[in-house]
Amino acid sequence: MEESIDIARLKAKFSGHAGELGQRYIAHGDGWAELSFDYDPRFAMQASTGILASGPIISLIDSASGLSIVAKIKRIRPLATLDLRIDYLRSAPPGKSIIARATCYRVTRNVAFVRCEAHDGDPDDLVALSMSSFFFTGD
Repeated sequence: MEESIDIARLKAKFSGHAGELGQRYIAHGDGWAELSFDYDPRFAMQASTGILASGPIISLIDSASGLSIVAKIKRIRPLATLDLRIDYLRSAPPGKSIIARATCYRVTRNVAFVRCEAHDGDPDDLVALSMSSFFFTGD
């Protein structure tokens, strides 16, 4: 990724919703980005089981997907999630961090397309898989 993209600046933007979820930057490369958050019992679907609700996982996937677009186009452009489809493959058990690795595989003039995988430590045992598209809302 070009040095013109300041990852520290992007990390500082994890405020509001992403900040409340504790999202954090892990790594990025040419067209991909990885984010994570640690388990928090507040995010459990039911306190008795501790299994994570889908909302924090959706937010993580959406954030990682957007960051992968920045990694692909090597600049920050305003964008909005156009479509986000997620297949949940299994429950996210209590006590484990969730890691999302998104790859932007195509960019057109107005739309970017992303695939994202979320797991709790083993990339070969996914919690969720997503396909999404994002619309550029400006330059």
